[in-house]
Amino acid sequence: MAYSTVLFDLDHTLLDSDASEAAAFELTLRAAGCADPGEHVATYRRINGALWAGVERGEVSPNEVKTLRFEQLIAEVGLDADPNVMGSNFVDGLANNGELYDGARELLDVLAAREDITLALVTNGIGIVQRTRLERLDLARYFEAVAISGELGVSKPGAEIFDLIFAELGEPERTEAVMIGDSLSSDIAGGTAAGIDTVWYNPKQVSAPDPTLFTHEIHSLGGLVSLL
Repeated sequence: MAYSTVLFDLDHTLLDSDASEAAAFELTLRAAGCADPGEHVATYRRINGALWAGVERGEVSPNEVKTLRFEQLIAEVGLDADPNVMGSNFVDGLANNGELYDGARELLDVLAAREDITLALVTNGIGIVQRTRLERLDLARYFEAVAISGELGVSKPGAEIFDLIFAELGEPERTEAVMIGDSLSSDIAGGTAAGIDTVWYNPKQVSAPDPTLFTHEIHSLGGLVSLL
């Protein structure tokens, strides 16, 4: 299948978000007076994961996650800190830490050079975090349109965020579009809801609960070049 519209996820697809998050958490907890941030990583991950699952279900917005995760962390582990300050520090840390995965820029360079493909970005996240990353990593130049859930008020896997990106792109044919991402519940389910093909980026080669959930599967970003 030849695709003329290629939609990318950002976190855990192009960007090493684990490294970004680890650095942000370390900085935020130490600024809050915590001597051993690692002691609270597991609790934070559980809280944060549950909140972002709520984002996917439409129960909470990405912007609300900014402070809520630290309100809940403080309550659970007994930190004496201000969740609003922690939320702001964490956002700064996320925005200013983390690099692209190996091969990501090379892939974007190859695809951006092709006249038969239009690239766009569809990401669940806080606007200032994603915009700062796009600027810091010189990514914006690759994409004809960028949809960030925290700016738009709609999130993947809902079809609405895809409707907005297709409108911005001038309504290209959805039969010639594909969504690429690491999350089955967000990126892949969202692409399916929008009526487009999907590519599951699965670098850890975990077993799919249902191989019919996605159109294609790749284990490296380099695998996209031959697919597209």
